[in-house]
Amino acid sequence: MYHTPGVGPATFARLLTQFSDPETIFATPNQAENISSRTRAALAKPDWDRVEKELAWFDEPSRHIVTLHDPRYPALLKQIADPPSLLFVQGDVSLLSQWQIAVVGSRNPSASGRDTAYEFSRYIAQGDIAITSGLAMGIDAAAHQGALAAQGKTIAVIGTGLDNVYPAKNRALASDILLNGAIVSEFALGTLPRAENFPRRNRIISGLSLGTVVVEAAMRSGSLITARMALEQGREVFAIPGSIHNPLARGCHRLIREGAKLVETAQDILEELGALAGAQRLAEVEQSKPEATPTNDDADYHLLFEHLGYDPIEIDEIIQKSGLTAEAVSSMLLLLELQGQVESLPGGRYVRISS
Repeated sequence: MYHTPGVGPATFARLLTQFSDPETIFATPNQAENISSRTRAALAKPDWDRVEKELAWFDEPSRHIVTLHDPRYPALLKQIADPPSLLFVQGDVSLLSQWQIAVVGSRNPSASGRDTAYEFSRYIAQGDIAITSGLAMGIDAAAHQGALAAQGKTIAVIGTGLDNVYPAKNRALASDILLNGAIVSEFALGTLPRAENFPRRNRIISGLSLGTVVVEAAMRSGSLITARMALEQGREVFAIPGSIHNPLARGCHRLIREGAKLVETAQDILEELGALAGAQRLAEVEQSKPEATPTNDDADYHLLFEHLGYDPIEIDEIIQKSGLTAEAVSSMLLLLELQGQVESLPGGRYVRISS
């Protein structure tokens, strides 16, 4: 039925409601209500060869077909007005029900925008929150890469069949995602990239996520469509402001004027997640990562704490006094902040809040 012309998610759901089971639909298509004669004819003569070939493709352990009534179907996505009746998933299907933040933006971002998407995603992914995006060039790719750099999880929602990687330049990235994440589509195998597919894809990106972060977006862009869908789905929208001279900042500024939350750091988003999903649950997520907790035998952490007190200190001063590398200090401060032992302050300063 999923391959039948004229049967989209809404019609699919309506037919399943009208008939007791899918087999009855094919046996008595003339009884189907509110569908065209062309669709009835297609239901009477299904392309079973195509169906069998597609099912054979999903015989691999890492390939999954998830129905709307499957326990693996993500609860957040099921809450939207038009959830996909089927999800085709390659990779870790359990990630669909993990907490997610969507990160979207321009396909042609500035260097600063790309770096921001990468760093925000890297930071958030270290908190066991999956980064969800659309595998497009630019901000999407940077978001996936940032999550992978943190050895975190990332989900790519695509507007083609799982057997097509679009754009082709992201094939290597798609392979990396499958090693530590999942690729999701509602489109059948063989579906090529078409303009109308991507708004449908965007509603899944926002629907899977607790909130959507927009990093650089023109006034007319798919990112703003995703943000609008997130708002319609009752999800949070975060926008990162930029220079008034940057045309790619105008979409974010518009979102902020319309009520999106202005965020300047990834920590702003984590704090909001505490309100959205419960601060206690976030704490449990962080405690589930024992490798992120410094031990008494960790000389670098002891050295860091020697120079990090209860008075604010700039990160450059910590690096200079401790003799540690900038990368090491940044990484340790991030983990300590996620664990609630360190607080970041404006101006790149940090203060110790726990002994």
